[in-house]
Amino acid sequence: MRPNSLLDPGKPDTGFIERWAHGAGHLPVLGVDEAGRGCLAGPVVAAAVLLPEPCAIDGLDDSKALTAIARDRLHDRVRARALALGVGIIPAARIDQTNILAATLEAMRQAVEQAAAAHAGPIGLVVVDGNQPIRGLVLPQRPWAKADHLSWNCAAASVIAKVTRDRMMVAMDSQYPGYGFAVHKGYGTAAHLKAIEALGPCPEHRMTFAPLKDRFPSPSRPPR
Repeated sequence: MRPNSLLDPGKPDTGFIERWAHGAGHLPVLGVDEAGRGCLAGPVVAAAVLLPEPCAIDGLDDSKALTAIARDRLHDRVRARALALGVGIIPAARIDQTNILAATLEAMRQAVEQAAAAHAGPIGLVVVDGNQPIRGLVLPQRPWAKADHLSWNCAAASVIAKVTRDRMMVAMDSQYPGYGFAVHKGYGTAAHLKAIEALGPCPEHRMTFAPLKDRFPSPSRPPR
């Protein structure tokens, strides 16, 4: 048997989970990942992707390991080739109403249900990047640490979620100028923190996140 064939899990690399799922009878794999969980502003975005077997898209990996140019190129290729794809978006206001974990899982569930509805056949296994299962999901699922590096479907979901969210933040930069959303995408960089001090928070800021909750302790959100 060839090493790293579909029937041999082989070494841990992108595609390892799909090879494992093939041997365990869990195909097809629907991969799920998120973007924006640690940001101070903007939504958390999740994506769910099911690609044809075997994957024919070179260079797929965890979006954090890719350049912006590579992510944009892979985003278009994934969308063109995916058998099923879904995106879930939970805004900052909802994140503040619940918490970031609950909002992330809510976005993941939206993405999975959207992708499953678009898929013509059954889903063998939903592989969730991380260590938390998606609450209330009726499909078989398995959380898997570093799945965005070990599964091409999770890697594809990582790319879709990241590019979708980044593009939203670029558009948000025009709506709320001065914060630099197009540059830092809502993460807590020094420039972003300095802008918040100068301008105060905008409606897209997560008011329950430190240091916002400490600096602006009022429970009310900035008006839209």
